[in-house]
Amino acid sequence: MTERAVTRTWLVLVAITIGSWWLAPAQYSDTLAASVPITALVLALTLIKSRLIIRQFMEVRAAPRWLKLATDGWLAVLFGAVFAIYVI
Repeated sequence: MTERAVTRTWLVLVAITIGSWWLAPAQYSDTLAASVPITALVLALTLIKSRLIIRQFMEVRAAPRWLKLATDGWLAVLFGAVFAIYVI
């Protein structure tokens, strides 16, 4: 991976982190209220961050196709379960 690609990936990760923080309702008021849409969006952003980290920094982008599919499937099941637990 080139230095430029690492920098771009890192900048995307930082932007997603800042975006997730910005979505937190506690920074606007003193009360905390659960919000399914905000939680779903933050989980989706976390899924994207996780996939970027696995693909770019754990070298899965150069791995066999079965490993790419396995990691994507694992992420989908994991985040689906976390969201289902949150909603229930």
